[in-house]
Amino acid sequence: MRNWIFISFLLASFAFAAIADTGSNRIRVTVRGTGPDVVLIPGLACSSAVWDATAAHLEGHYRLHIIQVSGFAGSPSEGNVKGVVIQPTVDAIDDYIKTNKLKAPKVIGHSMGGLMGMMLAAQHPDDVGKLMIVDSLPFFSALFGATDVASAKTQAGTIRDTILNESQADYAQGEKDFLPSLVKSPEGLKSVIKWAVASDKSVVARAMYEDLTTDLRAKLPDIKTPMTVLYPWDSSTGLEKDAVDSLYRENFAATPNKTMVRMDNSLHFIMLDQPDQFATQVDTFLK
Repeated sequence: MRNWIFISFLLASFAFAAIADTGSNRIRVTVRGTGPDVVLIPGLACSSAVWDATAAHLEGHYRLHIIQVSGFAGSPSEGNVKGVVIQPTVDAIDDYIKTNKLKAPKVIGHSMGGLMGMMLAAQHPDDVGKLMIVDSLPFFSALFGATDVASAKTQAGTIRDTILNESQADYAQGEKDFLPSLVKSPEGLKSVIKWAVASDKSVVARAMYEDLTTDLRAKLPDIKTPMTVLYPWDSSTGLEKDAVDSLYRENFAATPNKTMVRMDNSLHFIMLDQPDQFATQVDTFLK
């Protein structure tokens, strides 16, 4: 009898958290919970575990499809071992949505995952019922003063080549030095550093180059999907709130159906720095 109870418990557990068959070696997808479908896309060099608190909050009411990009956070590089990363990953997510007959799921993407969400909504409008962007821009290099892709390529190429050519030890140290500028939460920072260092730096380098040289601003007027954009501000950055507001609002100005929300006292990883406020915004978005 005890064995049957244990087996039943295991089966119930697998029903609520299972690895889905994606048909692609670009991504892995973990499915948790039951209810309306929500797709969660992590950012550059991140584990799907960045969504753990969000998943725990939502899985009683939603069926979550949590993406892991191959090559990030210690996952096998597989289809991303060479060549381009972002567009084929978007294609894999589109194929997953269509193959599993998800009906206009709500999509939440962080950083590069937000860029993928915008690409998905632009290229496959039926794939996305609503879209939440967590600190991403349609042209990321605008942060560095670039005005178009041509002006971004030199710096993006330098960053890519530096990562490709440096030793694993130097790459790891670079991540440890850089990532405190993106995460306030001490525990969150430990996780983000762990994920970045465990990532295949070749996949990271190529994906970062693509992120920096992708400009979706001209596509924004065509994205009719309701879009919520969360963006952070923290006094430690030395930036004025008005300047941050202007940056994000100007870059998303052409989006016809948007809600802009500034998240104070947070750096780039809003879900880790302000988990309660983030959960509140997600609940509002999913209504």
